[in-house]
Amino acid sequence: MNKLSIVIKREYLRRVSKKSFIILTILMPFLMVGMVALPLWMSRIKSSEVRTVAIIDATDKYESLFKDTETYRFISSVKSLDEYRNSRDKSLFAILSISGDLLQNPRAVSIYSEKQIPQELSGIVDRTLTRFLEDEKLASFNIPNIKEIIAESKVNVQLQTIKWEEDGRETESSTGIAMGVGFVFTMLIYMFILIYGAMVMTGVQEEKTNRIVELMISSVRPFDLMMGKIVGIALVGLTQLVLWAMMLIGLFIGMQVFLGGGIDPSALQQAQMMNPGMTVAPPEIGEGAKIMNLISTINYSEIAIYFILYFIGGYLLFAALFAAIGSAVNQAEDTQQFMMPITLLLVFALYAGIYSMDNPDGPLAFWCSLIPITSPIVMMMRLPFEVPLWEKLLSLVLLYVTSTGIVWLSGKIYRVGILMYGKKPSFKEIAKWVRYK
Repeated sequence: MNKLSIVIKREYLRRVSKKSFIILTILMPFLMVGMVALPLWMSRIKSSEVRTVAIIDATDKYESLFKDTETYRFISSVKSLDEYRNSRDKSLFAILSISGDLLQNPRAVSIYSEKQIPQELSGIVDRTLTRFLEDEKLASFNIPNIKEIIAESKVNVQLQTIKWEEDGRETESSTGIAMGVGFVFTMLIYMFILIYGAMVMTGVQEEKTNRIVELMISSVRPFDLMMGKIVGIALVGLTQLVLWAMMLIGLFIGMQVFLGGGIDPSALQQAQMMNPGMTVAPPEIGEGAKIMNLISTINYSEIAIYFILYFIGGYLLFAALFAAIGSAVNQAEDTQQFMMPITLLLVFALYAGIYSMDNPDGPLAFWCSLIPITSPIVMMMRLPFEVPLWEKLLSLVLLYVTSTGIVWLSGKIYRVGILMYGKKPSFKEIAKWVRYK
């Protein structure tokens, strides 16, 4: 055990002391936010170029409907399509051709351009013509004030989802937020298992290629060496998780303080007096604070505990497989043959988790959250929807029993493969290694 702890300490300190680890740990949350926010922000920046669209309207009914925007300028034209097609004038971006009454023939409208038509332009044309044609169709019924009648008949139902707590309290919840939280944790555990599992394989390959392992094997058992590397890298991952969690909690508290302003204390007190069991935000609270209140209804402490448990179990399972692969091959190119099945299993688990969002208690979600090879990923998607305790416990028992068996199996492959050099082994040869005593 003393030698195992030395290997674990070596693997852990060697990685957390690197500048790349420190910088990446600090910057990763900001990089993740930037990867989402920056493209979204840039997509909303409009081009300064105003594109000209010529309208050829054979009916003279529709061309006056189109108004200029920041991006497009619409002009009326008397030229034919053939004249535009043969013209060398590149000042026009597109030609909108309306060849007949659209109520009689909705397909009598087309846009021509030398480039692919952007979605924005298609949307402008579609919305403009659709609104006009709907009004024209309603007017054809000759019913007085029909537009006002239809407008008054429209009712937008604002469904509230209320969750009963065990003590009888009512708490407003949000299915969308639960799905979002589940998706985030699913992606995290998927990426962490893949990244840190691959790190184990890379470390084993490096030591085998540099022949360092031959010296280490002389004083440490192969199984202890493999487990030391797996546990050491797992502690590196958990360290990053804890640091990121602390940063996210600080960010969350800061957002609550920032968005929670502007609440009328008297209105809040009145709302609580009218419904003492209700913990939802009253209408006077701003939209941002309301969203933060809904986010806070998720039991993050429970999810965090299960996240760590499933991360450890899933990581042990896949890291042991990665360690066996790293010990069996001599070059990085040779890992593809063995990595592909494991990668496909992880991708299958990811998609199973995503498809389980709409039905978190369905057969796909239920069975994939019990099968050890997929449960770490799929169960994280289900946890925000409050999975029964017996399912969570059964899933964890199956996961850790299977992980223990995989670690034992990989240890048998590791002890032989780590000292094998030469040609790439086949699956048949690796199966023989397992039977060696």
